[in-house]
Amino acid sequence: MRICVIFNPTARGEKAKRFRRHLDTIGADCTLKQTTAAGGARPLAAEAVREGFNTVVAAGGDGTLNEVLNGIGDEPNGFERIRLGLLPLGTVNVFAKELGLPTELKRAWQILRQGREANIDLPRVTCVVNGRPEPRYFAQLAGAGLDARAIELVDWQLKKRLGPLAYVWAGMAALRGPASQITVTNGKDSATGELVLVGNGRFYGGKYRLFPRADLRDGLLEVCVFPRANWLTLARCTGMLLARRDLPASVAISFRAESLSFTSPTPTPIEVDGENIGHLPATFTIEREKLRIIVP
Repeated sequence: MRICVIFNPTARGEKAKRFRRHLDTIGADCTLKQTTAAGGARPLAAEAVREGFNTVVAAGGDGTLNEVLNGIGDEPNGFERIRLGLLPLGTVNVFAKELGLPTELKRAWQILRQGREANIDLPRVTCVVNGRPEPRYFAQLAGAGLDARAIELVDWQLKKRLGPLAYVWAGMAALRGPASQITVTNGKDSATGELVLVGNGRFYGGKYRLFPRADLRDGLLEVCVFPRANWLTLARCTGMLLARRDLPASVAISFRAESLSFTSPTPTPIEVDGENIGHLPATFTIEREKLRIIVP
């Protein structure tokens, strides 16, 4: 098994520090490719596909994972040729939780070495980037409206110090801005709201089971539309989700689909796996069990 691990050498935080301390041990079993700038993991993943590796590992958070995922997709038949692995070193690691991966480095590396493979669904969104439509794969989650605006406002130095609380702070700032009106349709059902989230898996933000019916292998995306995204709505939702209760229709409208279309009359950002990628309009599709991934 030829393994390529892609890692940001400037990443901070205790998990990244522990990873660097274990580089000698890990390096004996793999090839390490280090990024040099934001967005650098994507071309390195594409390079690993061309070089004939059969396993590419994203060592980082959900953003690094997304870059590696899209780098694999940049190469012809990349998803047939490559298995994706994950060493969760990020702030939140939502997708790692979805898969049941441990955050302890030695245990996570052991799982990668064992190489147990599963095939899961692969979603893709096409949205407007620099004035033209551009496709982007994602693993866990996409969002438009308040969610993406909060990511725009995250202070990255504050994130290094406070972790997930930095997103809460940014969310408070986003609530003070103008609200978007986003219309979502799957061709049959439709809804309009100020915040729209799309789940391939069950979790949002690491701990909230926002999409209880979501399944990584059912060929469907689950959409959650919040007609209002204000302080009251978010407070109600947080309490319900922490209590593991499903959100009522009075708070959020949910439905499932193989494809979705998002539109808005105003410029509205969209994010995937915690990274802003462009603006609406956007279309979503999903390929059933397209992604080969290493799991516990």
